[in-house]
Amino acid sequence: MRMPRNDDVRVISSSIRIPPPPKPLCPLETARSHIAQLVRSFNSHSNELTRSVLLCCATLSLTGQRRPSSPILCSASLSLADSTQPQESQLKGISSSSSPASVRQSEERVLISEVLVRNKDGEELQRKNLEAEALQALKACRANSALTVREVQEDVHRIINSGYFCSCMPVAVDTRDGIRLVFQVEPNQEFKGLVCDGANVLPAKFLEDSFRDGYGKVINLRRLDEAISSINGWYMERGLFAMVSAVEILSGGILRLQVSEAEVNNISIRCLDRKTGEPTIGKTKPETILRQITTKKGQVYSMLQGKRDVETVLTMGIMEDFLPRLDAWITAGTLNGLIGSFAYSHRNVFGRNQKLNISLERGQIDSIFRINYTDPWIQGDDKRTSRTIMIQNSRTPGTMVHGDRDGNIILTIGRITGGIEFSRPIRPKWSGTAGLLFQHAGVRDDKGVPIIKDQYSSPLTASGNNYDDTLLAKVETVYTGSGDHGSSMFALNMEQGLPVLPEWLSFTRVNARARKGIEIGPARLNLSVSGGHVMGNFPPYEAFAIGGTNSVRGYDEGAVGSGRSYVIGSGEISFPMFGPVEGVLFSDYGTDFGTGPSVPGDPAGARFKPGSGCGCGFGIRVDSPLGPLRLEYAFNDKKDKRFHFGVGYRN
Repeated sequence: MRMPRNDDVRVISSSIRIPPPPKPLCPLETARSHIAQLVRSFNSHSNELTRSVLLCCATLSLTGQRRPSSPILCSASLSLADSTQPQESQLKGISSSSSPASVRQSEERVLISEVLVRNKDGEELQRKNLEAEALQALKACRANSALTVREVQEDVHRIINSGYFCSCMPVAVDTRDGIRLVFQVEPNQEFKGLVCDGANVLPAKFLEDSFRDGYGKVINLRRLDEAISSINGWYMERGLFAMVSAVEILSGGILRLQVSEAEVNNISIRCLDRKTGEPTIGKTKPETILRQITTKKGQVYSMLQGKRDVETVLTMGIMEDFLPRLDAWITAGTLNGLIGSFAYSHRNVFGRNQKLNISLERGQIDSIFRINYTDPWIQGDDKRTSRTIMIQNSRTPGTMVHGDRDGNIILTIGRITGGIEFSRPIRPKWSGTAGLLFQHAGVRDDKGVPIIKDQYSSPLTASGNNYDDTLLAKVETVYTGSGDHGSSMFALNMEQGLPVLPEWLSFTRVNARARKGIEIGPARLNLSVSGGHVMGNFPPYEAFAIGGTNSVRGYDEGAVGSGRSYVIGSGEISFPMFGPVEGVLFSDYGTDFGTGPSVPGDPAGARFKPGSGCGCGFGIRVDSPLGPLRLEYAFNDKKDKRFHFGVGYRN
């Protein structure tokens, strides 16, 4: 999956498994260093024309076998030399296991008249701020100071530890005014972009914000380490098994992050004998346990969710202990009745990062079967256009428009849909979608028999046939802020029925949604509004239904109205309580603007729906991999009271 590109940082995420690079060397502060020093001091001569010169040479190399605390490669080289070449017989090597004589030589002090910072060619740095950073890092090396080799080495460490430089070489130059100490440094590359592999659940906005301030500046390894720690902290706060496993600075100033996320890869329940501890056949059916578990196959494993699942299973009271394994999890479906679900996905079809998803969700009344085939970036297209081919067969209850029961039968709406959609980013945070869909839909009774009239002899289809056929041209544009639920969002959708054949329906439907979140101390105010209008020849089951858990709470599903037009507004204040639990206060209002009678058969008028209504109440929310679990208690303007239970955020 490619993350959206903004004006500052290029961020790309891919689910393709890339083997991690070899382990990088440790940071300077955790490395075990081996230092080989060559030190030689020239004795002063009685001849005034002979100048005392200190010729020193040292090399610092970093190696380490411990697991690094951060995957950043650090290196430095240290040498002191004079432009005059000494004779080999005048140099004496000193090993890392220094003898007393070598210690005395390394502790001999030499007067330094001047300290400068230059590039590796001995020229002034183009970025004066880098020169200032290097000079600020120095502690012992100052003009007109007497220094030892050890003190120079320690200051080289400090320059490298500043994070701006990949190498530092101190050079002693004999001048007329004394010995000049020059630190020849090589700055890191300028940060030009970011490539992130394997971050499938990490929000693109969080990744962008972590590196945004460094764009166009020289890469600072200390700040890079902080950014990596913040990414690892994001996973840790959510109890997710994941971390940044490798970092590499590519040519051109591109940072490459490799993120490793531990996905749940297997589903199984194993029963153990309480005496022997060996696997045995349990008395409880696996599906009885599995439906209590909310962790899903394919998600990044969460310790917090795993703990909650263990507690849920233990509260069943049918087993002494329950220990989770990272490969033993499944979840039940979320449709009416929580009967079950099945899903299969292939994330890299034909090795081109194309995705195939097949899913079946089954409830007591609802059922949805989907096949989606997505190419996230069509080959040869430079606009990042994606293509999705979809087929769907669904059955949903008709209660939203026609009430709980129509006489003594329960109505269901059956739809078979197929089509193709193309999407592309328009600009940062904006995307557009265009598509062509065909729908074959009709109403059935509780025995599956197609019907065309309800108990009031009102039509249930627009064509008068058992099924309505519609060819829909669809255009949609969406704005998303950070991608979190509390961020700003706007979506505008328009669908046009194309009467290619005389019996095909022709209507125009426009729908819009907007959301805005506002922080108020520890609480958050969420405001949302949605509205729409439909014109032309459309069936009653396509009317806008108002009322219910995701609409106006305090009313039953669709009990406020069903019309050609609608507006629903909602305000919520959510606040943390303890752990994953939040409290919420809310108020909703919805209206059909008196358009209920214009719907074919006037299903709202026949069922005495008011056409407008409001509700308010309070509730709690518990975070889960399926989304927030919502339990709410609401009052409506008719003084009716109702509990609402939902999964996920409101639309």
